[in-house]
Amino acid sequence: MTRYVIHYTLDGQRRWDFANLEDGTEAEAMQALLAIHGQDQAANLAVIKVSRAL
Repeated sequence: MTRYVIHYTLDGQRRWDFANLEDGTEAEAMQALLAIHGQDQAANLAVIKVSRAL
């Protein structure tokens, strides 16, 4: 696994979090964000961008 930073918007606020992901895909990042924020926030997540952490 590789450490990635996920940039996203939640309820109109720009945020970021780190996550260990296999491939760094947007779908994989969405699953990590749902684990962090809960399934009820799925409709509020937008503009997801994934990049490798330094």
